[in-house]
Amino acid sequence: MAMERSTNASSLTGFILLGFSDYPQLQEPLFAVILILYLLTIVGNTTIILVSHVEPKLHTPMYFFLSHLSFLDLCFTSSVIPQLLVNLWDPMKAITYGGCVVQLCVSLALGSTECVLLAVMSYDRYVAICRPLQYTALMHPCLCIALATLAWLSGVATTLIQSTLTLQLPFCGYRQVDHFICEVPVLIKLACVDTTFNEAVLFVAAVLFLIVPVSFILVSYGYIAQAVLKIKSTTGRRKAFGTCSSHLMVVTIFYGTIIFMYLQPAKSRSKDQGKFVSLCYAVVTPMLNPLIYTLRNKEVKRALRKVLGKILGENFT
Repeated sequence: MAMERSTNASSLTGFILLGFSDYPQLQEPLFAVILILYLLTIVGNTTIILVSHVEPKLHTPMYFFLSHLSFLDLCFTSSVIPQLLVNLWDPMKAITYGGCVVQLCVSLALGSTECVLLAVMSYDRYVAICRPLQYTALMHPCLCIALATLAWLSGVATTLIQSTLTLQLPFCGYRQVDHFICEVPVLIKLACVDTTFNEAVLFVAAVLFLIVPVSFILVSYGYIAQAVLKIKSTTGRRKAFGTCSSHLMVVTIFYGTIIFMYLQPAKSRSKDQGKFVSLCYAVVTPMLNPLIYTLRNKEVKRALRKVLGKILGENFT
């Protein structure tokens, strides 16, 4: 009976997200920096979504997927950063059990969806450059919707499995989560039973959602590189590389940090490294995505100026 009460203690009282408690001198600077990055993330990704829908010239598969990516980043950061900001300011650093469950499920679903979506975007770039004459026929709206739906459903499916297995673990009253977010690897560490099966499932999911998409992306860009090198025009090669370099930058940053976090055994992971790596893909990457795609893309910049011009013109009339 005492063991049962101890096991259920976390579900009754919630958790303490220790976050960056070991670095009290960093908490106020981190609060300011993260708040600024969060505001930039909201503005940047909202802008991409609005411009992609308002400007007819951007009603293409590439910007259809990009608007989904921006929506994912908006939701992902909003599931993590507000609680992080509260905990950086509040010495209690508490999160309810329900809040932890919601954060776990939402962030896991959106992160897994983004892994698949980035692979889908690489296929779009492959078709655009390697089979340009067939691009419209191959990337028709029904296929785009189907691919986006596949990405979302795969994220939800893995979340149902991972979150169920994780939340069934007995935490035996352990409430202190040595992280700033409720993630599967850190919650597994709290369990007071053997977690070999959970870690194996986590590893398999990481392979499916990280290694497989990355391999698909590398193969796609291998074909893209061959096609681009065959282009005789220097301007044509530069334009082709320009449309792909933005996606490659996003892929490198996003997958690099998440692979570091999820493809290591939970008990061998450095807690400080894990925190700062998670901070990168939870805060920095979603902010960089719109900057990378807008600053390196003339079409988006042109559409943005056009939309802003219409808004300012309407305000003055």
